[in-house]
Amino acid sequence: WERPPGRFLFGRAWRSSVDGVRQKDYNKEKDRKLVFGMIVTLTMNPAVDKTARLERLIPHGLNRLPEVLWDIGGKGINVSRTVAALGGTSIACGLVAGQTGAGICKALEALPGVEPDFLTLARGETRTNLKIMEADGALTELNEAGPQVSPEELEELTQKLLRHAGPDTLFVLAGSVGPGVPADFYAGLIRQLHSCGARVFADADGALLAQAIQAGPDIIKPNAFELSQYFGLDHIATDAELVELGHTLVEQGIGAVCISMGGDGACLVTGQGAWRSPALPVAVASSVGAGDAMVGAISYALDGGQTMEEGFRLAMAASSAAVTTPGTKPPARETVDRLLPQVELYAVK
Repeated sequence: WERPPGRFLFGRAWRSSVDGVRQKDYNKEKDRKLVFGMIVTLTMNPAVDKTARLERLIPHGLNRLPEVLWDIGGKGINVSRTVAALGGTSIACGLVAGQTGAGICKALEALPGVEPDFLTLARGETRTNLKIMEADGALTELNEAGPQVSPEELEELTQKLLRHAGPDTLFVLAGSVGPGVPADFYAGLIRQLHSCGARVFADADGALLAQAIQAGPDIIKPNAFELSQYFGLDHIATDAELVELGHTLVEQGIGAVCISMGGDGACLVTGQGAWRSPALPVAVASSVGAGDAMVGAISYALDGGQTMEEGFRLAMAASSAAVTTPGTKPPARETVDRLLPQVELYAVK
């Protein structure tokens, strides 16, 4: 991952602005400042995540929730929180609505390392999601649809994002989209961001992922099920098949494919090779947000000038650290540092 002029990232040349630095207006209210290397996360459908723990969920019966944790959430926001927890900075963009959305922005403003720059929708209310974690680790998620988004609001958000775009910017497009947002939104946005010289990390599923891949993002992070679904398999791909599918995407122009495999770890495929890393043995408090921690760690590492392989190693430590935290809280840096020496990477041929 190189920033200087004339270097190549995964086969794509990136332009450099004068002196490798560009001036960027973070917000209309902020003074203009010089920045070099910037992560911008996008959360199209953020939420307040309420995580409840109970011994066992009783379907069709009364379930009393003795403890409920409250977190601001949405995949892009979780990525920004991970970057901040690791010591980095990012701009968190997206769509919010109503009092819940205002509360999310207020919480982000109080978080060191995160600069919120959200567009407030004219109608509706940002969603609230309920995640139920049982004692055996089983997870049930009840997610609201989110507020309706108009074409005019989508265009306003796109222009906001393009004002942040430049050769020194890594955009992380993560998570689902709300009502009114077409399935090709990420794909169109990737093309526009690339035209500004920016790099794009896409983490989505279903039609969003399928169309985003066609636009050629620089990095993607599907899980094993999502990748198997994309290729139309009637089963979850084996480890060997996942590596082969990753190579297929790299040959089609994707720079790097990081595939999360839950308790089996993850694998990374780039034009330089493939690596497999087993999951670390940690006490699981909540599996929610582990994938977002992986994306955040890779983004943080690349923004700091590390290689993709080094970023993958950090991501394995961060995702393992994330599952030891309750709710959707980001991993603690101390835990990541403690786990990092335990991460093992194996080259896959």
